[in-house]
Amino acid sequence: MNKVNHVAFIMDGNGRWGKKRNKGRNYGHFKGVEVVKKIVKKSVKFKIPIVTFYVFSTENWKRPKSEINFLFKLIIDYFNQEIKKVILNGIRINIIGKTTKLPKKIKHSLKKVCELTKKNSNIIVNLAINYGSKNEIIEAAKKAKRNLSEKTIKQNLFTSNSPDPDILIRTGGHKRLSNFMLWQLAYTEIYFIDKLWPDFNGRDLKKIVDNFKKTKRNFGAI
Repeated sequence: MNKVNHVAFIMDGNGRWGKKRNKGRNYGHFKGVEVVKKIVKKSVKFKIPIVTFYVFSTENWKRPKSEINFLFKLIIDYFNQEIKKVILNGIRINIIGKTTKLPKKIKHSLKKVCELTKKNSNIIVNLAINYGSKNEIIEAAKKAKRNLSEKTIKQNLFTSNSPDPDILIRTGGHKRLSNFMLWQLAYTEIYFIDKLWPDFNGRDLKKIVDNFKKTKRNFGAI
């Protein structure tokens, strides 16, 4: 039976979910945060030590400025309100992505929450913010310089301290990776779900985890 060490999520469909209910894209993002909280809680229950959420990609800067500002405010407000619970529940927050290019307020908020939770050990929650996998690989190769190899690239990725995801779950019905963890997903089991992210729940996660545990993984062998 396969052990689940790391599950990654592409949380697609928040905006569509909000628009379907005539409440706008931002309402969908707001409800999406609630689902993240529930999935982290279920992941602890299922003894999954690491989860990664694709929060904001390097391509998302193309979205309307009002939506970007709302997303960042949503993250800041969440940590301002929930940081005590995050610490109490033993959740360690880690950020992957180019945070240097983020606005000052959210950069400060993320740095603070990472510092406050760095000793927590119940679960590691990676938030991919201003993350783009192609750029990540290019930067890792530059850092490796003349010692370029699979090992040195992996050592210089944002996820160098984490095992590669065993499972990737993408909600929203689209079957694509959207520049997310392209190196790390080489042998990941990928599950594309038609549900929009705000409709995803713990039962869906359990079904996928149970399926993964029974999956035969060959890693190129027979």
